[in-house]
Amino acid sequence: MQIKENNIHDFHINNILKKLDQKDLDAILVANFNNIYYLSGYLSTSFAFLVLKENPIIFVSEMDLENAKNNSSIDIVKYESFEKMVEYFKEEEIRNLAIESDLTANVYDKFKDFNLTISDVISTERMIKSDGEIKKIMKASDIAHKSLIELDVRAKQEKAALEWECAYELAYLMRKNGASAESFETIFASGLVSSLPHSTPRHHILDTPVLVDYGCKFEGYCSDTTRTFIYTEKQEEISSIVLEAHDKAIDAIKAGAKACEVDKVARDIITEYGYGDNFIHSTGHSLGLDIHENPSISLKDKTVLENNMVLTVEPGIYLEGEFGIRIEDMVLVDKKAKLIGNLPQIL
Repeated sequence: MQIKENNIHDFHINNILKKLDQKDLDAILVANFNNIYYLSGYLSTSFAFLVLKENPIIFVSEMDLENAKNNSSIDIVKYESFEKMVEYFKEEEIRNLAIESDLTANVYDKFKDFNLTISDVISTERMIKSDGEIKKIMKASDIAHKSLIELDVRAKQEKAALEWECAYELAYLMRKNGASAESFETIFASGLVSSLPHSTPRHHILDTPVLVDYGCKFEGYCSDTTRTFIYTEKQEEISSIVLEAHDKAIDAIKAGAKACEVDKVARDIITEYGYGDNFIHSTGHSLGLDIHENPSISLKDKTVLENNMVLTVEPGIYLEGEFGIRIEDMVLVDKKAKLIGNLPQIL
């Protein structure tokens, strides 16, 4: 997608307006911070409401006005009250109003007199990444991968470091190397708790194996990687199965394939080895400004993959009372999947 980044907001807005018009919707009310940022370049620190129509406008809290003036490509006005917003909508003759699915009940109630329709038009637009977005995701990946190498997990394990210490140091290294934040709270799970896909780092000396699921943000865009450091023959056996599912799933990713088909490839391989019941989550997901975006690489998601989608592939096997193994990478969808980053799958 060859679009100059200074024109990217207009490009997305025009696409969304066309889709709203096709559904006879006059405007969409946007309250999700990342969606507002996606369309305007302004990331709210308080609250804001973007009214996306032919001449879009953002209602901004007074404490955020300077921030919005410096960053928004869309006209802004100071938010005064919901009553003023409703009055504005009526003046603009907005009747059929789209809203986001995560709009709070309190805000929904303020606009209930309009003909409201829940729309996924923005999340659908966000599935396809621009060249600029892809570069930011790749940079976030580079920072994260460099930081994990610098951490040296095996050396930490030999020194009897604690899980929480390693998670904290990895977050520090990512910031030191250029990240603005973690994509999510780092998972640093060892020993028995590695069988918990979302374990929380403990005040506990590193056991084996060590599963690290982590990522960072660069200019708002996320990375997401998992590596499992293995130490025993049984762990190596399970790791080889997970890696085979990981590699074959990536091979199945291409423009035109369905998300559910990719999940099935990974799931079938793990099932053939007898561990189907131990693969307890989807094979992956999209990501961008949010760590989880559409589509999901799951059996139920029939989304047809398109060029410039960015996806994770993260099969895992979890043996309760023993350990868990997960290997995760990000890929860019094209004629075939392009692996993002060059961090070895086995470290």
